[in-house]
Amino acid sequence: MEQFISLTLGGVVNGSVYAAFALALVLIWRSTRIVNFAQGSMAAATTFIAVAVIDAGGSYWLALVVALLSGLVMGALIERVVIRPVEGGPELNAVIVTLGLFVAIQGIVALVAGVDERAFVPPFSTVGYEVREGFTLLSLSRNSIWTVGAVLVTMLALIALFRFTRLGLAMRASAFGQEVARLLGVRVGRMLTLGWALAAAVGALAGMLIAGDVSFIGPTFMDTLIVFGFVAAVLGGLDSPIGAVVGGLLLGLALNYVRGYLDDSLLGMAALVILVVVLLVRPGGLFSTTAARRA
Repeated sequence: MEQFISLTLGGVVNGSVYAAFALALVLIWRSTRIVNFAQGSMAAATTFIAVAVIDAGGSYWLALVVALLSGLVMGALIERVVIRPVEGGPELNAVIVTLGLFVAIQGIVALVAGVDERAFVPPFSTVGYEVREGFTLLSLSRNSIWTVGAVLVTMLALIALFRFTRLGLAMRASAFGQEVARLLGVRVGRMLTLGWALAAAVGALAGMLIAGDVSFIGPTFMDTLIVFGFVAAVLGGLDSPIGAVVGGLLLGLALNYVRGYLDDSLLGMAALVILVVVLLVRPGGLFSTTAARRA
């Protein structure tokens, strides 16, 4: 029973990390209808910027703010300079460009910061809470609570943005029908740029949370999380922030049970099986709607 409780709590924490990355994918999909495969390398770049701030004597919280602002600027620049020229063409063009960006940004990070792993100190203690003598919940610490809380707050903020603000409505209109949105007075170009900027900022937050969870970072430290985050987004539904969080939590629980009761080497296979089953049974994800699929 104690093992099950520990695995469950660990799954929730790991799932929150996957959910953070999935939220960035959902945000850019809802605002631009593009799956950004470069999201992981962009998050890694902003995390290394945050590390530079910490190395210069800044606090974690200052580094977090700098990472978020760096993400905003990076996302806006990438949309304007790299993505905008191919947005009017076939949808596959933008996807191929994001794959190229993934390789390019990762190479730039390795060139500037080096390929060696660097320690990353999380903002809170990673020591698990002791329930009773001899039984410590290793997966439940102050840092894990911060991770879960940050993801939930981000999810609520995105839901509020898209459901209750004119800005969110304009972003969704620009993604679904640019010509109609322009006729209604929406500045489509600005909305697409804003979508990329906000998604990159959420990705920067995900990078900081993941770095605090793994404690060591390198140019490729986001690679595994890219796969799991994508599976979480598809599992919950690319149109749903709630789905991204639920998908991340479900995936985190499933993979942690596989890790605890079977073997670590089966994690990749388990994620693939979950992805295939979801695509076969409910291609739009658990939180998809008829309207979203028709769009």
